Amino acid sequence: MLNRLLSGDYPRSKVLAVILVAIFLGLAFAPFLFPGVKALSVAAKVLIFVVLVASFDLLLGYTGIVSFAHTMFFGIGAYGIAVATTRMGPTWSALLVGLGGALVLSLLLSLAVGLFSLRVRAIFFAMITLAVAAAFQTLASQLSDITGGEDGLTFKVPEFLSPSFEPFDDPFLGVSIDGRLICYYLLFVTAVALVLALLRIVNSPFGRVLQAIRENEFRAEAIGYRVVVYRTTSSVLSALFATMAGAMLALWLRYNGPDTSLSFEIMMDCLLIVVIGGMGTIYGSAIGAVLFLVAQSYLQDLLRLGSEATSGLPWLSALLSPDRWLLWLGVLFVLSVYYFPTGVVGRLRAAAARKVG
Repeated sequence: MLNRLLSGDYPRSKVLAVILVAIFLGLAFAPFLFPGVKALSVAAKVLIFVVLVASFDLLLGYTGIVSFAHTMFFGIGAYGIAVATTRMGPTWSALLVGLGGALVLSLLLSLAVGLFSLRVRAIFFAMITLAVAAAFQTLASQLSDITGGEDGLTFKVPEFLSPSFEPFDDPFLGVSIDGRLICYYLLFVTAVALVLALLRIVNSPFGRVLQAIRENEFRAEAIGYRVVVYRTTSSVLSALFATMAGAMLALWLRYNGPDTSLSFEIMMDCLLIVVIGGMGTIYGSAIGAVLFLVAQSYLQDLLRLGSEATSGLPWLSALLSPDRWLLWLGVLFVLSVYYFPTGVVGRLRAAAARKVG
């Protein structure tokens, strides 16, 4: 059963297996283990970014395609939910229509970008996708009648997922059961299902062809594989999974705007998380997302404590100022790349292989 769920792709490292189980259990019981609005929001964001980064890794890590348009499909998913619920009301049918429309639009756009751009060299493809993403972000900002412009769209979700929905009077294990909690577990189940689907894709014969194309495109072409078809299919699948992640974000925030789902900062975060976790490993998206988002969310709080504790040393207290959290986040990233050049997953698997050897 486990072999089928993981598609035969085991962690291959006891330490990695323990970390992955800890992450799974931590996210599964996050509302009870880490009470509070901020902790629940961080956990929900981790679930969303695990899907987003795993879908991006299908492109970058498994196929060797560098694309800067990934957040465009992320934004399409978020806008699909936002626009549909704004126009049709907070109903389940609106969510389905919004998600369906977003998936169709992402399918068409990714197919167009793939067919017209994947024939060019890698750097030119990256620049084309960057231009397309920038154009789409500008379009989303200007079509204010549909997208809300720079202000974005604030919308309501079905009552079952609304914070005001409280089916039980008494809390369970100290936590109130409400629509917000139900929404979190909807995201959790969706994220697990999508990650397992991605594992199935990358460990299928199709996924192995993608890896062959990444290693040597000309050899794969010589063997008889139509490289453009496989790369285009990979691009389309990656876009559809990113669209699902965007829909998850909108459902959780009940708001979407250009800076929320289309900003270039999100694209950079995806790149950082892929590098930290390990390219070409779906598991790396989970580990990288947890490390990056927890550091991003709580580093300021840790620095504030450090600054107060070292108040007797003005120079050290100033260095640990919460205002310098981006500096320390950059330092942590540089150290992670230096000590884990193949990412956390790659380093742990290599260490396990040396012990066996």
